[in-house]
Amino acid sequence: MSVLRVGNASGFYGDRARAFREMLEGGPVDVITGDYLAELTMLILARDRAKAPETGYAKTFLAEMRDSLALAMDKGVKIVVNAGGLNPAGLAAQLQELAATLNVAAKIAHVHGDDLIGRAGELGLTTKAGKPLSANAYLGGWGIAAALAAGADIVVTGRVTDASLVVGAAAHHFGWAETDYDKIAGAMAAGHVIECGTQATGGNYAFFDSIKDMRRPGFPIAEIEADGSSTITKHPGTGGAVTKGTVTAQLVYEITGARYVGPDAVLRMDSIELHDDGPDRVRLSGIKGEAPPDTLKVSINALGGFRNEVTFVLTGLDIEKKAALIQNQIQDAVPDGTAWTLARTDRGDAATEEEASAMLHCVARGQDAKLVGRAFSNAAVQIGLASYPGFHLTAPPGDATPYGVYTPGWVPAGDVPHLVVLPDGTTLEVPPHSGTVPSAVALAPVEEPELPPHMQSPTARAPLGRIAAARSGDKGGDANVGVWVERADAWPWLVNTLTVDKIRELLPETETLEMERHVLPNLHAVNFVIRGLLGEGVASNARFDAQAKALGEWLRARHLDIPEEFL
Repeated sequence: MSVLRVGNASGFYGDRARAFREMLEGGPVDVITGDYLAELTMLILARDRAKAPETGYAKTFLAEMRDSLALAMDKGVKIVVNAGGLNPAGLAAQLQELAATLNVAAKIAHVHGDDLIGRAGELGLTTKAGKPLSANAYLGGWGIAAALAAGADIVVTGRVTDASLVVGAAAHHFGWAETDYDKIAGAMAAGHVIECGTQATGGNYAFFDSIKDMRRPGFPIAEIEADGSSTITKHPGTGGAVTKGTVTAQLVYEITGARYVGPDAVLRMDSIELHDDGPDRVRLSGIKGEAPPDTLKVSINALGGFRNEVTFVLTGLDIEKKAALIQNQIQDAVPDGTAWTLARTDRGDAATEEEASAMLHCVARGQDAKLVGRAFSNAAVQIGLASYPGFHLTAPPGDATPYGVYTPGWVPAGDVPHLVVLPDGTTLEVPPHSGTVPSAVALAPVEEPELPPHMQSPTARAPLGRIAAARSGDKGGDANVGVWVERADAWPWLVNTLTVDKIRELLPETETLEMERHVLPNLHAVNFVIRGLLGEGVASNARFDAQAKALGEWLRARHLDIPEEFL
């Protein structure tokens, strides 16, 4: 086949049920991928494994296969997922049992070697929080390709990169060599677009109101060609839309600079060209790739301690005085390191009580579960008749709960085994990539291109989101926010206006943090990486929006001077 149709039916652990059946019944596909693993998911699976060693995989995938395995095999569709998590062998065994129960012939393979928890000390994979619960290297797609070459119908992996699910399928199908970097980078781009499911078809899209039917967006499909180019689409009749805007939104999601690094290649994000190719069809072409680094990234999760939270509701007048009173009254009972945040959601002369109220959040963290738990909760409750007028809480506080800490690590690629258990039970080791380059070369920042001139014109004060879209997310303790315009004539204004200093001005939370700006002219986009905004990662719940998912929408709501011609 000259085109490989790869659909995605899961963007995270807990995504829409029966999406695999929707993809199978909606039209022709050759491969269905499913992405289940995020940094937080790895911590969840590590805690599952600690309680029951036979678990540690995404259980929802089994439910999907109970519903869809027979249909997939009947249609000859391959399934490639990273649902194996911390226990791909355990999931593969469960799938074998399921296939036998359903009387379905399915050849199942699994990829492993990424789990380094047993070698964490040897490899220097440590955390400030103590002994890791999980430590997993990001493998590439060649193990998947080997499994498919051996006739596997289903390939289950542990921690491979999200895009590797597509890279492995495409590399096998087209017979690519490991040095076909442009082609591999093209598959990486397609994989990055579809990895988050319906985010490529209108989900979480800044201009969602421009899409006719958003009730149930369809899952995306990448039609990949032999040279690595691809067309992003979806099944006819499904909701949502595929536009240059929805594809751009996913391309700038959770990236850093113009070099998007993977274990099989480095994708030059600044080389991607987007073209409309008909209704719900966007073509990606012109993609350039480079040699991968000689190190692999490692996701390390550890137990950071315990946390508890209480929210006091402050209503009416003297909000700040009320906040100061309650803080003073229980200060002696809160653990060291407790954070107080006053959210001024109130407004004057409000028509409803809720609109007249502000929220005072108190988050306690510590190593002593009793101190952070009931001792803290009791102090917040027992003051109820002795504090500010109108005292009440959003919900009764309870016991402390554990929280996790994410730490990135890097190890030499040659120190990580890349193993494939084939359908016949034999194990194949994928050799280390022979063409890697030093990490400093693969990760080197791309020099900012010469900026297009912007002619001064009359401006009006308005929200940035009137003319610009954005998407934001988390990368460990860092956050990224990509901003772009969909009209080409607004690009010179955007790239000359949104500097690091301007972002710090618009987002005061970032004022003291390290920040990088990366320019992507082909996408009419600028991407900002904000170091340390999320503390020790999403599991630590360091801020109101723990994963920075709404950071871009906050930025779009900020006002600045915008040329009237664009408004």
